[in-house]
Order: sequence, then C-alpha cells, then structure tokens
Amino acid sequence: MTRFIALAGASLLMLATLAPQARADDPPKLPTAAQTDPVANKIMQGFPPPPDKIVRFGDGSSSKFPGTRWAFSHIRELSPTANVSRGEGPIVQLPRAEQDIDKIPVTTMDGKQITFGDVPALTYTDGLLVLHKGKVIYEKYFGAGDPHKPHIAFSVTKSFVGTLAAMLVAQGKLDPDAQIVKYVPELKDSAYGDATVREVMDMTIGVKYSENYTDPKAEVFDYARAGGMMPLPPNYTGPRSFYEFLVKLQKEGEHGKAFAYKTSNAEVLAWIVKRASGQSLADLLSKEIWQKLGAENDAYFMVDSIGTESGGGGLNTTLRDLARFGEMIRNKGKFNGQQVIPEAAALEVAKPGDKSKFSGYKTLPGWSYHDMWWHTDNENGAFEARGIYGQAIYIDPKAEMVIVRYASHPYAGNPANDPVTLPAFYALAKELMK
Repeated sequence: MTRFIALAGASLLMLATLAPQARADDPPKLPTAAQTDPVANKIMQGFPPPPDKIVRFGDGSSSKFPGTRWAFSHIRELSPTANVSRGEGPIVQLPRAEQDIDKIPVTTMDGKQITFGDVPALTYTDGLLVLHKGKVIYEKYFGAGDPHKPHIAFSVTKSFVGTLAAMLVAQGKLDPDAQIVKYVPELKDSAYGDATVREVMDMTIGVKYSENYTDPKAEVFDYARAGGMMPLPPNYTGPRSFYEFLVKLQKEGEHGKAFAYKTSNAEVLAWIVKRASGQSLADLLSKEIWQKLGAENDAYFMVDSIGTESGGGGLNTTLRDLARFGEMIRNKGKFNGQQVIPEAAALEVAKPGDKSKFSGYKTLPGWSYHDMWWHTDNENGAFEARGIYGQAIYIDPKAEMVIVRYASHPYAGNPANDPVTLPAFYALAKELMK
C-alpha cells in the first residue's frame, strides 16, 4: 500500500452530499487533484483549525468542491449516522500479491493515450484498490483517503440495497412480483401505489422525480433536505424524513416501460426491505453480510431526523471492506469459505437487465440495469455499482477482477470520469487475463 500526499494550494468549500455542480461538458476550469489535496492544504487541521480551513455542515460550507475532498472521508463528523457493526469475529485478511500496474497503457474514450497510473489524479481519486483472484494487487490512497476511514459510497449504496432485496427473495421473504403496497401500504396514494417490487428493483418506475444535479429545483434536492443530507433553508416547511417525502411523490408515465434512474426508487426499495426483514438496514447489513465478511471496520449509514438510513446514497465504508463485498459478489455469494448470501441472490444481481429499456447514457452504450446494479455490454460480462463523484465497485467475472474506488470528483455526474475510468478498468482486465 502506498500513500500519496500531493502539493496543493486551493481553498476549502463544502460537503456536497447532493449539491448542484457545473455541467460535466463545461470547459475545465477547476484546480487539479494535487492543488485541492485537503491534507496538503491543512484542511481541518489544528485545535481548532484556522477559520478559513474549517468545514461545517450547518452553514453549507461542506457541500462544494474542493471542500468535498475532505468531507467525503469524514461524514460521521458532519451528520448523524447509524452504525453497521462488524461484530466480534476476527478480521478476514485480504491476501496480497502487489503488482506494478501503473504503466499499463489506456486509451480514453476521446482517444487520449494515458496509463493506469494517471487515472487517480485525473479522476480525483481518494482510494483505489484492485483484487485479482482474491488477492490485493494494488492499493493506493490520496488526499483525505485512508485505509481505516470510511468514505461515503453515494449511489453504490443502491447496489447494497438491491443485493439485500435479492437475498430476501432467495430466502422466500420477498416476492418480486408482488405489489409494493403489500409491504408498504402507506404508498397506496403515491406514484408507487400500482407498481411492483420488480419494477422498483430495476428502476422502471414512472414517478415525477428529477435527478438533475444542475437544476436546483429538481426533486433530488427535496429528497436531500427531507433526509437531512443538506442544510434546511429558513422557514422550511417541507418533509423532514424519507418516509414523509416518499408518500407525496406522484406518478408520471407508466411503470415497467423504460429505465429511469431515480434515487427515490432506492429509498422505496429500502423501505420494502426493512418491512420484509423486520430489521433496519444497518442491522440487516451487519448480521447478514458485514459480520460474515470479517470486515475490517464498522460501516455506517447517514440517517434522517428520525434515524432512517439513506438507502439511496448514505452508506459509508472503508475501501478494503468495499472490496470484500465486491469479491463476495464475484464469487457467487461466497467469501472466507462460507456462503454469505444465497448463491441464487448473487447470480441474480450479476444478471444483466433488459437492454431495450435502457437508453440516454452516452458513455454507457449497450448497458443495462438490474437489481440496482449497472451491467456493461462487454465480452467479460462486467457489472458495476456506481455512485456520483466517482464511487465504484467494478466486477469482471472472466478476468477474476474486482476494482473498488472512492473519489471526490468536482462533477457529480459520472460522465465526467467514465471516459477515463471505464477504458482503464477494461484495459486492466485485458492485461490480467494474459
């Protein structure tokens, strides 16, 4: 493992759990990863830190780049959370067989020639780890990234919730063909009143909800305020919990017709999972997966004002524990010599979705979506958990490879880093298969 502390010189700003950012296709005007390194810039260092180096949630100074480069690795200091216990069992060590992969050539989507070693700086990476055949071949941290500090996973959280749902289906505790209201009757007058569990798992729900991070009026920000993930404006009278927000969403379009990525669907699925299991997300994840993985550290969820975990983007884990989870999925639910989740559940989340329902993503041609996981169209059957600002679990079954990455990219949308990241992951897979 290597730690990189770069020279830097940018001022801090804020924690953008879900703050609007500039368009990803705007001319690049932002400082580099090196210039915004929060450690080199002494962000939140000192007792107390100097006033111009302090990151706060309440005043919004933790919600914009480059302050996010510190905040994404320190969510627990900024927001209430629910713990995901690793239990009292021994840590399952990840075997190591380091390789020098930094020089592997990569051709980006726009034809530029780079190397794998260029990827972290170009994508504002906080930590990058590669497993090949279950062994760590590469692990590096940057900025505020650290092997023992949980980092926010953003929408990678959705794939955890999708996996828990698939597990409950395999256990006979959840019927994917049932109406959502069978489990959550409170949603009968909402957009979800006539939808099925399967439709919400695959995000083919017709609901009036915008995920446009460049539009300050988009419903994603109403969601974030309801969940306590953004500071509330003066005289705020809107919903103050995820439950209050979800029951008010109205239908727009038809269910089951087309994929439409909307975080509200993940929160509805999280509600269903809690009802079907009789457990909170934190307890369910701890008992069914985290403790069985022999995780190195506790994980945690951001929660709303009544302690409800964010199933759409609130999970925080260390990079190594994220790798343990990814390796378990790659191995059909097995890890450390035991079946962590049913094999049927792991095979289900690894199965591609309906490509005919997937469109509108220039950097993801031929992809599909199923059980809250993204599926590539490449010959290796690679699939991915993806989160804004560059979070990822990339699983390539044929290459026997798992890549996990935490990042704090200036732009929320992954089209900003896909042109570098996806070709790099594919190039590494090809190299490892030689």
